[in-house]
Amino acid sequence: MATRPKTKAETLAWLRTIAGELATATLKRLEDTLPWYGDMPPSRRSAVGLVAQAGISSFVAWFDDPRSTPWIAADVFGAAPRELLRSVSLQQTLQLIRVTVEVVEDRVKDGGEPLREAILLYSREIAFAAADVYARAAEARGLWDARLEALVVDSILSGEADDELPSRIAALGWHGHGEVSVLVGTAPKQLDVDHVRRAARHMHADVLIGVQGNRLVLVIGRADPLAREAEEAIGTAPALTFMEIASQLEPHFGPGHLVLGHAVPNLVDASKSAKAALAGFAVARSWRHAPRPVHADDLLPERALAGDPLARATLVHRIYRPLQAHSTELLTTLWSYLDNGRSLEATARELFVHPNTVRYRLKRVSDVIGWDATGAREALILQSALIIGSMSDHELAPRRRPTS
Repeated sequence: MATRPKTKAETLAWLRTIAGELATATLKRLEDTLPWYGDMPPSRRSAVGLVAQAGISSFVAWFDDPRSTPWIAADVFGAAPRELLRSVSLQQTLQLIRVTVEVVEDRVKDGGEPLREAILLYSREIAFAAADVYARAAEARGLWDARLEALVVDSILSGEADDELPSRIAALGWHGHGEVSVLVGTAPKQLDVDHVRRAARHMHADVLIGVQGNRLVLVIGRADPLAREAEEAIGTAPALTFMEIASQLEPHFGPGHLVLGHAVPNLVDASKSAKAALAGFAVARSWRHAPRPVHADDLLPERALAGDPLARATLVHRIYRPLQAHSTELLTTLWSYLDNGRSLEATARELFVHPNTVRYRLKRVSDVIGWDATGAREALILQSALIIGSMSDHELAPRRRPTS
């Protein structure tokens, strides 16, 4: 056994002599005590071994010159490939440091009190250095994720989705499944993105967040439907509608209008909901008493007047065409009711029927299209649909050729 070194120079020479022995003992201890190390592929184990060896070599250099502390992270973690940070967690790295320090302490316990104190101080510095390395990696990943998320939201808003969109969404860790809806409002002065995500997760939803100028855009997706069904089966709260989710996310927006687009089957089709929400947000101020949030379909008249083709098509295909196909009697009754200021008696006189007949037909209108003509706001939507639908009929009607 080597004699105990007495001076710092002797201790330093002794450490350099046993550095290889310490590295070998460390790798053996890693295999014996850390199961995750043994489960790693050979290339990753080799990289972890390089980190351990670099730590021992760096300690020897640091013991020679403690002023080299700022270079610890570069000396130790620079030996490992960048991919190691993705496969080895911070907790596992700290376990690696602990094992390495224990091996070194056991081997140099006869080296004197100054050497043991140096080991403890160095282990503290290397732990802080490891935390700094992982924090920087997390920060860089966070910035990259933020840029990628902004790119995905821009693609959704512009409708310029390409084949790479699903992979980009997957890279963001999107947990939504099934239907998606887009919520558009004013961005607050200070947006806490993490708070918004936590609120969405609490409602079993996921969100993609985008800020464009003074607008805040949330792409909302439902959580795993199987998980929701399991929770409902054990008596937890039922799944929230998109409007209920939007209402609970409302405090995270700035002042002004908040518009929710219609639900679409999946995230790839979210541009359709986004277009409706953006069109509604642009004209929401035209409805003096618009609720917050408001559904984009409740702004169909304003959107149609502003030239939104999607609103015009929605009015025609969801209101006018179904009534026209179901019964011209219902369509005529609705026309008369709205033209007569929603008066049952005036409508009955025009149609030569009893007011109860008018009331019955209006009930059937509501059953067919889902809108109630007796409400002031819905009456405006229905009258807009009738006007635009009749205009489309005129445009589609075949034109007669002039006779010679």
